[in-house]
Amino acid sequence: MKKITNVLLLIVVITVFSSCASIVSRSSWPLNVNTTPGGAKVEITDRKGVVVFNGISPAFMTLKSGDGFFVKQSYTVKLTMDGYAERIVPVNCTLNGWYVGNVFIGGLLGMLIVDPATGAMYRLEREFIDETLIQNTSSTGSSLKVVDISSIPASVREHLVRI
Repeated sequence: MKKITNVLLLIVVITVFSSCASIVSRSSWPLNVNTTPGGAKVEITDRKGVVVFNGISPAFMTLKSGDGFFVKQSYTVKLTMDGYAERIVPVNCTLNGWYVGNVFIGGLLGMLIVDPATGAMYRLEREFIDETLIQNTSSTGSSLKVVDISSIPASVREHLVRI
């Protein structure tokens, strides 16, 4: 009888003091960044504006999914390259499916303390960024010229507006 009681007690302790997402999943996730053309500067900032990664594409990094107790992280990926338009790609975190496993095997401690504190309750919404950068083109060819008013013909001068 004592053996059965010990086994039941062990099952209860494991159920109450475990956390499903922290055990089965993780709190940092991989992100691959690729650009066409390659060689673009990759700068990643977190939701607080802190730069967490600087590099050149193609790039691989690991990003945390949590930013505190019950707070999910979000990132902004800025892709820049001379002669090309800047690209901004948001990367958000979503609820990790394993977090729901706490209802069945993780217990309240895992659901309310461990997974929210470690960030394992969230995951990156994407693992790959593959962006094509658009080349800057100047089609107008016009420029600003500063001229003396005496060099402007009288027929044009009468249409000028004083500001």
